[in-house]
Amino acid sequence: MLQASNTRKTREATREIKFLVAPVLAADILDWSRTRLTADPYASGPSGDEYRTTTLYYDTSAFAVYDRLGSYGRSKYRIRRYGAAGVVFLERKLRTAGLLDKRRTVVPVEQLGCLETPTADSTWAGHWFRRRLEARGLYPVCRVSYRRHARVGMGTCGPIRLTLDDQILALPMQRLSFAPQPSVPVLTTHTIVEMKYRSELPAVLRHLVEVFKLEPASVSKYRLSVRALSLTAESAANA
Repeated sequence: MLQASNTRKTREATREIKFLVAPVLAADILDWSRTRLTADPYASGPSGDEYRTTTLYYDTSAFAVYDRLGSYGRSKYRIRRYGAAGVVFLERKLRTAGLLDKRRTVVPVEQLGCLETPTADSTWAGHWFRRRLEARGLYPVCRVSYRRHARVGMGTCGPIRLTLDDQILALPMQRLSFAPQPSVPVLTTHTIVEMKYRSELPAVLRHLVEVFKLEPASVSKYRLSVRALSLTAESAANA
């Protein structure tokens, strides 16, 4: 599975709502969505809407992103890989005024070493990402993988995206690596449901919320993983 992207790209800002639901309810939501939304064109699996995602998250040595300190609370820097693809996406996820904006660049997996080389070529596609890591004092903290089911559609205001994430696994990281390693299960009792859209909540998603009586939840796979791995004093106390 490989998501389409230009070498350097900023996505138009979207809105996002998340929900935490039990696995049985998640299965019902997925069945419901399969009759109303289209499978993600880049996914696979029996229903054409499934793939595995692995993400390397960055934070400061003091975990300013985890603690949401100042501007660190509005942005996340991460590297994402879909399945066993030969490329990865360097991403900055920025949240402002209720909107979600992503900047992402695709580079070959074998070029990840450029992020750890201070003298890397300034013409390299990921140069902007490396410079931001240096400026903000960010380092690899953990790797999070999960299974995702994704359905898409088009509303009156633009694209619609519904995802359901489960089978979340976390692993502490100090270097950039996507090599398989034993990981810690995270959030085994729930599935994370996400809705992404432009402007107003589209009718089909509003109907889904009403049918299944969903309540929005503030949830972050990164924060859950840090707590599961007890990487900070606070996370160890809350584990």
